[in-house]
Order: sequence, then structure tokens, then C-alpha cells
Amino acid sequence: MPDMTSAPAPSPSSAPHAVPLRTGGRILVDQLLLHGVQQLFCVPGESYLAVLDALHDAHIAVTVCRQEGGAAIMAEAQGKLTGRPGICFVTRGPGVTNASAGIHIAHQDSTPLIVFVGQVARGALGREAFQELDYRAVFGTMAKWVVQIDDARRLPELVARAFQVATSGRPGPVVVALPEDMLTDTVQTADALPYAAPETYPGAPALQELAARLQAAEQPVVILGGSRWSAQAVQDVTAFASAWQLPVYCSFRRQMLFPASHDSYAGDLGLGANPRLLARIRASDLVLVLGGRLSEVPSQGYELLDIPVPAQPLVHAHADADELGRVYQPVQALHATPQPLAAALAQLHPPGPVRWAAHTRAARAEYLAWSDPSPIRIPGPLQMGQVMQHLRQVLPADTIFCNGAGNFATWVHRFWPFTAYGSQLAPTSGSMGYGLPAAVGAKRLWPQREVVVVSGDGDFLMHGQEFATAVQYGLPLVVVLLDNAMYGTIRMHQEREYPGRISATHLQNPDFRAYAQAFGGHGERVERTEDFAPAMARARASGLPSVLHCLIDPQAITPTGTLDGIRQAALARGVGA
Repeated sequence: MPDMTSAPAPSPSSAPHAVPLRTGGRILVDQLLLHGVQQLFCVPGESYLAVLDALHDAHIAVTVCRQEGGAAIMAEAQGKLTGRPGICFVTRGPGVTNASAGIHIAHQDSTPLIVFVGQVARGALGREAFQELDYRAVFGTMAKWVVQIDDARRLPELVARAFQVATSGRPGPVVVALPEDMLTDTVQTADALPYAAPETYPGAPALQELAARLQAAEQPVVILGGSRWSAQAVQDVTAFASAWQLPVYCSFRRQMLFPASHDSYAGDLGLGANPRLLARIRASDLVLVLGGRLSEVPSQGYELLDIPVPAQPLVHAHADADELGRVYQPVQALHATPQPLAAALAQLHPPGPVRWAAHTRAARAEYLAWSDPSPIRIPGPLQMGQVMQHLRQVLPADTIFCNGAGNFATWVHRFWPFTAYGSQLAPTSGSMGYGLPAAVGAKRLWPQREVVVVSGDGDFLMHGQEFATAVQYGLPLVVVLLDNAMYGTIRMHQEREYPGRISATHLQNPDFRAYAQAFGGHGERVERTEDFAPAMARARASGLPSVLHCLIDPQAITPTGTLDGIRQAALARGVGA
């Protein structure tokens, strides 16, 4: 006799292991939803039409972009702000090679990013079919992992692995190739489980050792960098710095990791860093590098610390064990991810008053003097020091500042006080054209936040077409575009190394005010300091994507230097004689 108290046998349609027939495209989109994807960026292509069809009915916001590099940067920006993989879809061949700019940024910036790219049909592989590429060969040194999914049944497995790889250890980009005929196969396969990036916790003995090293130090310093941080982690590391009264420096373009308003903050290790800051690190008797790699720019061309054994005792904490001892051999290596590391450090307290309080106060005073824009004067009628003062007065503290690469970025890095986590989008890879698409990604993610792009003329036009994307989606960001009619950074180096021999650095620019208006945005032309504040007010009030076309004297190559001065100094050294 059967047990009549047991539940009836499930019908095939309601059985827990019943799996519906789905196309590869549908399975892929279902995995994106399962892993929490709410937005993605793309340039459409015939190689992944089945995915576009599946997205038609999915609750995922799709942003259609004008160039694959812009799409990849938008996705990378969201990965940088959230710690979750940014998602980008591009077509094969020229589509994904355009996207390589964003992939390289994600690699050097340690940002989780997944780029899905169409591929030729499986039966045509190896014939150099139309737009065919070997993605493992092309991106093998630029991505954490490259995979081609040839069997639709393996989509849940391999997509889950892509999320896991992109976010674990040192985050980075993953490239997933999708043969177009695989995406139309109809198969049965079970979904994966949602991914979860593992956290690595510091052990109690390691924390005790660190505390002992701090107690024995006379002039310790902290350098923050890398990714995998959070707003809570920033609060925790701030509490640690407060308790120990430690001077804190942020690595290149990682200034959102510590509030500039805090008494422990002493500046950033970027291009053209404060010489006093560098002197303090060189004189330190304990350097704590937390989360970052101390790569070429923050290490000032690998000259700040000796390699392989720094003269200063180095404590290095990183999420990826492979980064510990890779360049610098530390006296103590901490394999820990930033969030649990910061939480543990917040519970670490000094046994009594510290010996370096005056050292920290002096470092703070040096930063405040260095970051004050009021005394800065440059050639020309538009004074950027006063512009930065105005922005500091009128913009919310959590404004998201975005920039690409060029001397113009110094105005942001040196003179804007970053005080909120998730407020800085800038490529540590030094990729031009980053600012505008990054701003689109930020505004799509957090439409309530103010987003400002500071760009150069050459930098802006690397991805200026994405202004059309901002207009299409009604994203009222503001671009402060500094126009000196040249590739200014290269011209600066040119004058330093080959004084007076100007070659390939002049630019003939459009009327950027008219450019913005042609796309349906708001445009203004700013030639004098007194014109900037009202123009900025009108741009913010317009409710439209805006460009403020700011004319900068070509001599004003840095906040404190001119082209003539650089040339004369080079000639005085005998360069080019």
C-alpha cells in the first residue's frame, strides 16, 4: 500500500528538475538575470541577433552606443563604481577590436568587466571567415580569461565562471565569444547558481604583527589603491587612520578611497605629485600599501621604492596573492581583500598616544597648501584655478567627476576634494577618451547624482560621438571641455626633449558649442573667467547633456608651468643644442 500522507508525484511540468527547451540566446540572457545584471551596453551586430531577441522581453536596461570602445568604457565605469561586472555586447572582428580600449582599461584598473562578442558560425571557424578572429590569441594577454562557448548546454557553467573570474582576486576583464549558430541552438540545460566573489580575511596573528610594526614606527604612512573597496570599507579604513593618526595617501586616480576632508588625508600619488609628499614617503620607516599594486605612475616610474627590496619596511596587502612580492618584497604580506581587511583594521587600536602626530599634521598642511587653487595663475583670460574654486563652491560633494588622459586632468586630481566613495571615474591606464562614455555609464547607473566630465579637446573627440548616447537617453551630464588646440601632454614632452621642434601635435578643432547643439544638447562657449559661473549654471539648469567649450591659452600647459618655460629650461640644459 502506498503512503497516502506523502505528497503526490510532481507532474513533468512542475518537477523541480524539469528544464525547458531554450535557445542559446535565451539561456544566456537568463544567466545574466540570475547573476543580477540590470543594465548592459552594446553596439548591435548580426553575430548575436539571438541575444538581442531574448533581451526584447528581459528586464535589463539596454544602452545602445555609437562605438564599441564607448560601450566597453561605459560598462567598465559601472564595474568600477559597483564592484559588480560591467556588461558589454559587441559584434565580431572590428567590433571587438574597437572595444579593446575598454578591455585594456579594465585590465590595468583591476575592474570587473565581461565583454560578450559574437563569433562566426562553428562550421566556418579556421577559414578566416568574415570578421573572424581567434579571441584567445587576440585578448589572451589583456583579459583574465578568454573563452569561446561552442555548446549551448555549457552556457550556464561558463557564464557563471566568467562572473567568478571577473570579480575574484584581482578583478579584471573576461571576454566571452559566442558563435552565432550556437546562440540559435535549442537545448535543455539547468541554470547555474548566482555568483559570489570570495572574500579573503586577514588572520589575527597577521594583525597583531602589523600592530607591533606600527607601534615601533616613527614616521609611518598609508597608501590606498586598487579595487574591491566599498563605501563601508572606506569608512572602516578612515576609522583606522583616525585611531592611529596616520597620514594617508591615495594611489593614482584612486582618490575616492579616502575623504579629502579628513585630517589624515595628505594627497595623491599621481602624475606631477607634490614633491613634499614624495619626500615624506621616502623618509618613512613603515609604508603600508593597502589594496594597490604601486605600479608605474604611483611609484613615480618605479623610483619611489627600491626594487626588489624597498629601503623602507613595506607592508603590502592585496586581494591577489600573486601580486604580493611580484615587484616589491614586503617585510609583511597580507593576503586579504579590502573590505574584510578594512573592517579588521577598524578594530585595531593603538595602546596609547602615537609618536607621529606632528608628522601627520605637517603632511596634512602640505596637502592643503598644494590643493588650494586660489593662488594659481595661468596665461590667458580664463583662469582655471578660479574655475575649480567655483566648482568646489557650487557642486555637491558626491558629484561624480570623470576624465580621460591629458594634462587637463591635473585640474581635477589636484584641486577637486574627493570626499565620497563612488565619485571618481578616471583610467589608471591613461586611456584618452574615457571621460564622456564613463559619465554616460555613471548617469545610467545613478541618474540622481550630478556627473561632470573634465576633458581636453583631443581627449574629448576620441569618443565624442557618445554625446549622442547621452542625448538619446536624456542624461544631463556636463562636459567642461578645455581647448588649447593641441595634444598638450605630448607637446609638453616634445618641448622638454626636442625644444622648438613642434611636430604632429597641433589640432584644428570644431566649434564644440555648435557640436553639442547639433546633437540636441546644450552648448556654451567660455573665453573668460567671469563667463564660466553663469555658463555652468545654465548648463546645470538646462536638463540636457551640456558642453562648456572653454578656450585655454596654449601656454598654460600645467597649473604652474608654460610651454615657453619648459622650452627655455630644456635649452638651458643643453637639450636640442
